[in-house]
Amino acid sequence: MIPVPSETAPVVRRPFYRHLYFQVLIAIALGALIGHFWPTFGESLKPLGDGFIKLVKMVIAPVIFLTIVTGIAGMRDLGSVGRVAAKAFAYFLVFSTLALIVGLIIANIVRPGHGLNIDPATLNAGAVEQYAAAAHESTIVGFLIGVIPDTLVSAFATGNILQVLFVSILFGVSLALIGERAQPVLDLFETLSVAVFKLVAIVMKAAPIGAFGAFAFTIGAYGIASIANLAALIVTFYVTAIIFVVGVLGLVGIANGFSILKLIRYLKEELLLVLGTSSSEAALPSLISKMERAGAAKSVVGLVVPTGYSFNLDGTNIYMTMAALFIAQALNIDLTIWQQITLLLVAMLSSKGAAGITGAGFITLAATLSVVPDVPVAGMALILGIDRFMSECRALTNFIGNAVATIVVARWEKALDRDALAAALNGHPQPIAVGPDPAAGPGDDLVLAKD
Repeated sequence: MIPVPSETAPVVRRPFYRHLYFQVLIAIALGALIGHFWPTFGESLKPLGDGFIKLVKMVIAPVIFLTIVTGIAGMRDLGSVGRVAAKAFAYFLVFSTLALIVGLIIANIVRPGHGLNIDPATLNAGAVEQYAAAAHESTIVGFLIGVIPDTLVSAFATGNILQVLFVSILFGVSLALIGERAQPVLDLFETLSVAVFKLVAIVMKAAPIGAFGAFAFTIGAYGIASIANLAALIVTFYVTAIIFVVGVLGLVGIANGFSILKLIRYLKEELLLVLGTSSSEAALPSLISKMERAGAAKSVVGLVVPTGYSFNLDGTNIYMTMAALFIAQALNIDLTIWQQITLLLVAMLSSKGAAGITGAGFITLAATLSVVPDVPVAGMALILGIDRFMSECRALTNFIGNAVATIVVARWEKALDRDALAAALNGHPQPIAVGPDPAAGPGDDLVLAKD
């Protein structure tokens, strides 16, 4: 007689060293040691990080396309698509603006650039010339036109997230309008989703290698000592980001029935991956699957997460106002309250105009300063050397902000399974039927985490 396993039998947990978050954490530590003690060798490891980022970007377009198309086509009610988009953008506008204000207020209170007394004539304008040029080319009209791809498939060839999002929404709406005749195509896409998320699980096994190479390069190229002179700005920025996440987003979580600290714990693998690679894109596919397993409807996740990556940049917004005021304070430029308000308004627009551009944080800062002549763009040379260290905090804050936005919009839309959310945040996430493969092996902990 074959014994039937008891439903109350304890779950067998894997050893801690088999979990991806532990492997990434060890990889980051080893990368920091290599970069510090053997900087030349550390710099030579850059291709490991770059290669992993390319692997992830390779799967981002199909993940977004399949998630959005199956989500919208499965809804059939096109009015709800517009409703979700409107609620998402309302959330983005409010909290992006709030992030700018928080950065402005704390920079005025702490004044991290005060006392540096930098002579503007000594600034190396050539060091930031490429960023200023990129910012000059980034306009609102150009951005809107750039959302439309040249052909239906060129968006996938270039990997432009907003173009993929645009094509995906149109294709999903088309399938929804066709109705029952589109069901065979929808079934095919559902099956492809399983295969693509299995591919994501395979790619993520290389995450420790990518984090190791990226962190070794960062420490080797810039050195820990290089941040000493600008430590005040770095510390102020990190503390401000923590205040925003734990304080502002924490209150949002309480108002919507979840704990921000539990959400951070739930996303620990992805956050460590973002920290190691300085790129929130590296964890985008996994964020989509984890938000679905946390109870958010696929249609909401598919719209909020990709658009949030371009329009809900809380960390970048905090950085922009804080860095701008730091440069002004370091150059002994006193900005009036009206000049600071102008800076805030310009930053609100420029942060959207440069969305989706590589190095967007630095480019949006250049775009903002170019419109506010009181602070010279050349002043960005003061923070160029530490921007890599700041980008990690920007990416982490952006990532957490988008996770919170997804849950909130899902709740507003009454498309949030509260029991699934509670189970996920308490360490017992349930597998979903479509997306990550429910039959994934025990090693696929990034996509189907059970711990």
